[in-house]
Amino acid sequence: MTLLVFGMVLALLLPILVVCRRTDVWHRLAAFASVSTKVAMVMLVVSVVRDDWMVGLVGVIVLSVGNGAVMLLANLLQGVEG
Repeated sequence: MTLLVFGMVLALLLPILVVCRRTDVWHRLAAFASVSTKVAMVMLVVSVVRDDWMVGLVGVIVLSVGNGAVMLLANLLQGVEG
């Protein structure tokens, strides 16, 4: 299980690399949404391993509300730029 968490953390570093390399706002927003999703998935895995459902609840809230907010921001920026 530890190997799974380490693999998930390594997968988390790829969007951070994209954020550092790109200057386009759309690529950055997509990378931040990806980071948010991956952090929430890591939280869910850790909550199952620790049998701590409060951490899992926070992970579910981050999955449902966090990505929705990022996508709303992306649509607002598209209206401003377009």
